[in-house]
Amino acid sequence: MHWNSGDTPESLAASLADAVAGQLRTALRARGKATLALSGGSTPKLFMEHLAEHKLDWANVTVTLVDERWVPPDDPRSNAGLLRKHLLRSAASAARFVPLYVKAPTPEAGMPRVVSEIAKLELPLDVVVLGMGAHGHTASFFPRGDHLEQALDPGGSARILPMRAPAAGEPRITLTLPVLVGARALYLLITGDAKRRVLIEAVNGADYPMRAVLDAAPGLQAYWCP
Repeated sequence: MHWNSGDTPESLAASLADAVAGQLRTALRARGKATLALSGGSTPKLFMEHLAEHKLDWANVTVTLVDERWVPPDDPRSNAGLLRKHLLRSAASAARFVPLYVKAPTPEAGMPRVVSEIAKLELPLDVVVLGMGAHGHTASFFPRGDHLEQALDPGGSARILPMRAPAAGEPRITLTLPVLVGARALYLLITGDAKRRVLIEAVNGADYPMRAVLDAAPGLQAYWCP
């Protein structure tokens, strides 16, 4: 794993946005299109806002989410709502967005439609930006998740799975480990000393879901600030 430290959340967000924009430009030059999967939560907001200011061929960028709470997009906890507010604005609004939520009562009921849309994305994804929670989880790889073992299977064939766990709150839906770590560029964005300690514990072998990502993606670029 490679550490990239910033002095403030603002400078860290700008630095990561520069790196991600560079990877997207590389993909656009090479293939005429690019794919980007982003995490939700409060930490990525500044990063998304900085990325939205980059001059890119946004019309040829496809954006999706690493995971999603099973709530409609107008719900305050919706990752799709957060992404639309902080990234898909101005020029970046031209990007194609592939949501993980569809109108259905449960993730299981909505899975066929979501699977169909995700199957249209060419792998590997160009860029994935992960976050990490206090429980050492990333994406919706929560401890005691009902599909955690399947989601973390490095040889698994599923691209996306539902997830329910005691610490997850709402039912979730998540891209699986092979899809995430197979990206051409994989980043982790965290802030604060508490999450840094959790990440170091995972690096040192602690039994967190994040450990599976580290094992499968030794080239992970971690961006952190106090």
